Amino acid sequence: MSTHDPIAAAVPDPSKPTLDGTTNQYLSFFLGGEEYATNILSVQEIKGWDTVTRVPYSPDYILGVINLRGSIVPVVDLRVRFALPNAVFDAATVIIVVHVAGTRGDRIVGIVVDAVSDVYTLASENIKPPPDVMGAVDHLFVVGLASMDDKLVIILDIERLVTSSVQGDSKAA
Repeated sequence: MSTHDPIAAAVPDPSKPTLDGTTNQYLSFFLGGEEYATNILSVQEIKGWDTVTRVPYSPDYILGVINLRGSIVPVVDLRVRFALPNAVFDAATVIIVVHVAGTRGDRIVGIVVDAVSDVYTLASENIKPPPDVMGAVDHLFVVGLASMDDKLVIILDIERLVTSSVQGDSKAA
């Protein structure tokens, strides 16, 4: 479909909050004591932690690959990607398998997180833009911050994060 097609133009980008007051659902997860979330439309499945096959000369944040029903899927360690302290993988550790569009076609990538938390339905006006300084998380990967009761949830741009991680680029353009 071309960009002039009204139907194609009406389809929202699942990695970004909408600006017209609509709501999206976000899968939240914990990483280093902080709660993050990503648009649930990008999530293919949640898989319990399993060992990965290490690939020589891959970046340190790529743990390796897994065989997911015949597909070889790279696995990104978000703790390393975000420069957080290492943690022992335990029974709560999961791999969130995400499906994102990339410049060379669609990609399926696993991201390792400490634990999955909840699914939130958020209106676009409840997601505030990220501050200029985000600390350990590169602000290029953050869509915004959502205030939930007495906590903040960091909404990630999973498409940009995955694309830059798999291409070995530290900054997404």
